[in-house]
Amino acid sequence: MSENKKTLTTSQGAPVANDLNTMTAGERGPALAQDIHLFDKLAHFDRERIPERVVHAKGAGAWGYFEVTHDVTKYTRAKFLSEVGKRTDVFARFSTVGGEKGSADTERDPRGFAVKFYTEEGNYDFVGNNTPVFFLRDPLKFPDFIHTQKRNPATNLKDADMFWDFLSLTPESVHQVTVLFSDRGTPYGYRHMNGYSGHTFMWYNAKNEYVWVKIHFKREQGNKTLTREEAAKLAGEDPDFATRDLYNAIKDGDFPAWMVYVQIMTPEQVEKYRFNSFDITKVWPHKDAPLIPVGKMVLNKNPENYFADTEQAAFSPGTVVPGIAPSPDKMLQGRLFSYHDTHRHRLGTNYHLINVNSPRVSGEHNNQRDGYMRTDGNGGGGPNYWPNSFGGPAPDATFAEPPVALTGVIDRFGYELTDDDFVQAGALFREVMTDTDRAHLIGNLVAHMKNAQVRIQKRQAALFYKADKAYGEGVAKGLGLDVAEITKLAAMTQDERVKATAK
Repeated sequence: MSENKKTLTTSQGAPVANDLNTMTAGERGPALAQDIHLFDKLAHFDRERIPERVVHAKGAGAWGYFEVTHDVTKYTRAKFLSEVGKRTDVFARFSTVGGEKGSADTERDPRGFAVKFYTEEGNYDFVGNNTPVFFLRDPLKFPDFIHTQKRNPATNLKDADMFWDFLSLTPESVHQVTVLFSDRGTPYGYRHMNGYSGHTFMWYNAKNEYVWVKIHFKREQGNKTLTREEAAKLAGEDPDFATRDLYNAIKDGDFPAWMVYVQIMTPEQVEKYRFNSFDITKVWPHKDAPLIPVGKMVLNKNPENYFADTEQAAFSPGTVVPGIAPSPDKMLQGRLFSYHDTHRHRLGTNYHLINVNSPRVSGEHNNQRDGYMRTDGNGGGGPNYWPNSFGGPAPDATFAEPPVALTGVIDRFGYELTDDDFVQAGALFREVMTDTDRAHLIGNLVAHMKNAQVRIQKRQAALFYKADKAYGEGVAKGLGLDVAEITKLAAMTQDERVKATAK
């Protein structure tokens, strides 16, 4: 290390030994609250923008309902899923991810897909995206990733070097990059896209038997996407296209709907599965975990006031009800903290009392008091502590989640760099995409990557080559790179590849 290179530190000046891997209990275990560096980094990141959302800044929302269509009580005790035909009110918010509030709806970007269920056991938030995978599998990298999707701190412009430098140094991102730069990266508005939990969650039944699930919302309006050229045209002519399309469809009585499914694996299957089942950069192929129907969501009412509902809506994957619980997925573990934390910053400590966020069916019964913008009776004269003998709300052990055994050494475990990171991206390119899809994907990548430095282009093209030879060669040729050099880079280790493209 050169003498002028500075050691990375926490905000308090303490040196950081590892900035890529969250501290966990065992290699696959959940994140630990003692990881001070993780929380220091996430807490600062959550407060970097005032008052706009740091991510998912621009969105559109609507009210509706969810109806159970199939019996899933053998998997979960959640009351809103307890009987076929049961309806639960919902509020959904769809959004772009990286852009600001004034950005165009048709920019190439993942789309947020969030739904709040107002159940009799409290609110349940489904907080997903329109893609089944994500760029990262460790929350310690998330603030850095989002910085690369935002604006250059010197020029205040979007920067292809920042964008591709980070991704080319993060091989696990290649699957999501492949999805994002296909035409699925520019959906035809919000009505024509799917929603995916991405993360794995636990479902447990009345006997405290549990399974692991991934959740899918499948649009009934049909699959419609935009080409790069169509998206660019709409960005200039109607930058609010997706927002307008959703609002007008509901206003005209053309209510959008999604069928809801789950994929299920038992604990035994997860333990023996060929991929880490909690890795959000991977999917569970349907042949291994078929889709099981659960219900249907219909959106049938526009908000009367955008700010009151859509802008103030606050979702968190940590907002769950009995029958649903998190998994050890490290990215999910980071989000459990970060989402609530950013809402407290953006909307205040009592954000849960805002109408759109309030547990309107079950009510709130706890010992939390005071704080900015307390809008209810603040608990009246009742006790604000537990235990108490004055009739205050008391815990109920019958709602305990099933115990899950954990063991392992406390450390910052990394993922071994293996070809596993490229298998599913290659299969998507070869086996799922049509010739037209592949041509559009490569054209979209070339159009974006051409603005990055050549050394970064080479590094990223090599990752595509590792996923599929034709994929990497197509991008290399489109950028005018030497295919033979890309082939050599693809055969190197990640560290060797970084050194070979350092200048």
